[in-house]
Amino acid sequence: MTLWGGRFAGGRRDPLFEAFSESFSLDQRLVLYDLRVNEAYVRQLAAARALTQAEAKRLVAGVESIRRDVESHGKWAKGARCEDVHTWVEARLERAIGRLAGKLRTGRSRNDLIATETRLFAKDAVFSIGQACLEALEALLDLARGNLNVAMPGYTHLQPAQPILFAHYALAYFEMLWRDVDRFEGCLRRADELPMGAGALAGAAFPIDRIALARELGFARAARNSLDATSDRDFVCELLFACSLTLVHLSRLAEDLILYSSPAFGYVELADEYSTGSSLMPQKKNADSLELIRGKAARVLGRLTSMVALLKGLPLAYNRDLQEDKAALFDGLDTARASLMVAARVLRTLSIHSQKMEAAMHLGFLTATDVADELVRRGIAFAAAHEAVGKLVRHCLAESKTFAEVSAEEARRFIPTWDKSLARIASSPQLAVERRNVIGGTARSQVARQIRWAERATRDLKRRLGARS
Repeated sequence: MTLWGGRFAGGRRDPLFEAFSESFSLDQRLVLYDLRVNEAYVRQLAAARALTQAEAKRLVAGVESIRRDVESHGKWAKGARCEDVHTWVEARLERAIGRLAGKLRTGRSRNDLIATETRLFAKDAVFSIGQACLEALEALLDLARGNLNVAMPGYTHLQPAQPILFAHYALAYFEMLWRDVDRFEGCLRRADELPMGAGALAGAAFPIDRIALARELGFARAARNSLDATSDRDFVCELLFACSLTLVHLSRLAEDLILYSSPAFGYVELADEYSTGSSLMPQKKNADSLELIRGKAARVLGRLTSMVALLKGLPLAYNRDLQEDKAALFDGLDTARASLMVAARVLRTLSIHSQKMEAAMHLGFLTATDVADELVRRGIAFAAAHEAVGKLVRHCLAESKTFAEVSAEEARRFIPTWDKSLARIASSPQLAVERRNVIGGTARSQVARQIRWAERATRDLKRRLGARS
């Protein structure tokens, strides 16, 4: 069965082209959305008197019977050979109620139908992604709460820079994922409009109440322009961008933890459940869960790139190229959601080795800036203080000494005012942490403030997600 055969002479199409052009293997995932939209649309056709009430009742009953069959049979699509999910639904409906099924298509096109179903799918997917984001956010928040007294080296250029709290580090990724949540919610707002009733491109020729239809299907509004409604896939690109950036954030976290879990650092250790071994080297414990997240970031970025390229040269309105949107959208959303869930479980089972972090803070001269800052407080220009401390660092490196090991006599060769107070500042990473007592800083009081905000934020997100479920 096809939905468009009358224009064409008899004879079978090339089987290769049929296999090449079918989308049922992919868009069957939208079957319940297809049935839902068709049922609501039939009621609007009846209200517009394009169908009698009796016809509408039979059509709705037929659609509902298909829905029950689909929901009760997990392998409902096995063996089916159709051009797309819309063809399958109509063929199945015709078997159930006869030729009346042909009226299902009155005033509508596959163009506005698939656009509507894809938006409905996207709205539900954003909800599902939001739940996965919440899991990862709560895992990061728990890490921060449980390690508020643990300090670690902070890095720039992957070189030791200044001491920070591990909780501050965890909350940095919380902030990234919180922006991702906001982006997904923005995507939802823009996807939340109804294309149905736009027809193929010019609008329905029957007086469909699109506002009522939008309300019944749970959309915030009806699309204003029929040309745009059937061909717009901006929301797909936006969602893929949001997924890509989320995966970029997870990939950065994965890279950090891969490094920090190596013996050279030893700051953290992954649970065995999220690690693998080597087929050759018995001693290996590989952070494959994190490496896969890092790899999947590239995969989702590829989906975004392909989707934007797909739209670049399309004339208005609908073109068959848009059939490719669902492969990108489904895979991007599925991958992002799975990656968030795995990341959350890795974080919840992560072992923190605070002693290793403490030991590392005494290497790399992490308190050098604090010594320079103290000299500034004593009236020395920062440029001069920076120069003097840099020379002291160079001396320590030449002598293989830390700040704690250098003598006062040695230090005064570079900093004449060196005293016990400067020595204490130089040898106390914890004091350096507490000196960053500004909004957004790494001092304990400031990180505690960040934790309280994060607790409120996650409670609010949980409430929003609960309201939708």
